[in-house]
Amino acid sequence: MRTIAILGSTGSIGTQALDVIRRNPDRFKVVALSAGSSHELLVGQVREFMPQVVAVAEEEAAHEVTSNLGGLRAVEILSGPQAAEFLAREVDADVVLNAMVGAVGLRPTLAALQSGKVLALANKESLIVGGELVMDLVKGEPERLVPVDSEHAALAQCLRGERREDLRRVIITGSGGPFRGWSRDELDRASVKEALAHPTWSMGPKITIDSATLMNKGLEVIEAHFLFGLDYSQIDVVIHPESVVHGIAEFTDGSMMAQLGVPDMRLPIQLALSWPDRLASGVAPFRLADPDHPTRLTFEPVDREAFPALDLAYRVGRLGSTYPAVMNAANEVAVMAFLDGKLGLTGIIDVVEAVVTEHEPAAVVSEVSLQRADSWARSRSAEFVTPR
Repeated sequence: MRTIAILGSTGSIGTQALDVIRRNPDRFKVVALSAGSSHELLVGQVREFMPQVVAVAEEEAAHEVTSNLGGLRAVEILSGPQAAEFLAREVDADVVLNAMVGAVGLRPTLAALQSGKVLALANKESLIVGGELVMDLVKGEPERLVPVDSEHAALAQCLRGERREDLRRVIITGSGGPFRGWSRDELDRASVKEALAHPTWSMGPKITIDSATLMNKGLEVIEAHFLFGLDYSQIDVVIHPESVVHGIAEFTDGSMMAQLGVPDMRLPIQLALSWPDRLASGVAPFRLADPDHPTRLTFEPVDREAFPALDLAYRVGRLGSTYPAVMNAANEVAVMAFLDGKLGLTGIIDVVEAVVTEHEPAAVVSEVSLQRADSWARSRSAEFVTPR
């Protein structure tokens, strides 16, 4: 029985993680939940899983949760913007699943690792923004950091038991998003509704827009650099529309090892929570030979002219220092501007690149330098964003 704390329990990853736990009550017990708001969904989760502690970022939502839970006196309610960080540090849990969205997830990531817990990391921004700080905390014990992203979970499985000196490169796959095959001119006219209609994955709005611009692949490249200690020249990206092959490792003898599965996040979530064991996830296996629904697995290069986010991320990753934190912050602001109708789809990466170009980097010696870079980038990005 492993005790689990879930940060971001009302989001896409959080709700799917609870489904995995629901299916394996003899293996997992929820001891803590956190959410930003979504108080109605959170109340239902608390009543079902009866955690000891609940953290809610928004004060008003916390009052609603407390009021709606009424007689459940055994549940402690924490509130405020630092509540998730406190929960990650202080709650007695075997595994903390960080499923928060955005750079706000970094401090809870650091808190969980500083307190000696195993961290199942779905919040990729923790590594984008503070990769050096995060990896310093798991030196000598890398098993305490388990990836949840489907691509990195796939690569971890492909590399399991392999000698690192035998590895030539890794390949991250991507579906291509809803705009695969579109030209840059066509992308400039893309609507929010079209951008949110992902062809294979069910995700939250922010990551779905990142998939539409391919910024998500850029972020995943930086994430792979930190997780697996790889040079950027050893990380490639290919488009795989069927979303069945999630990651590939290529070795020096020319052989390749790939991880396949249906596009369902419960698979990598289950593996992260139970690593290295494999448990029931509620996901049917991919059928290689289905006479009723034959499937072809296809691969194609990224259209880097239409989707410049990938090359920008490679450049930012190689520059290091506070550049990744700035790129991430600018992207978060620009994505929200697009969702609010203030910016076109191609304008997202235009804003990010402009902010990155203006940035004067600083060495990453603590959270302070990252916070300063993040704050500057958000402020500068907001200045670039104007209503369409």
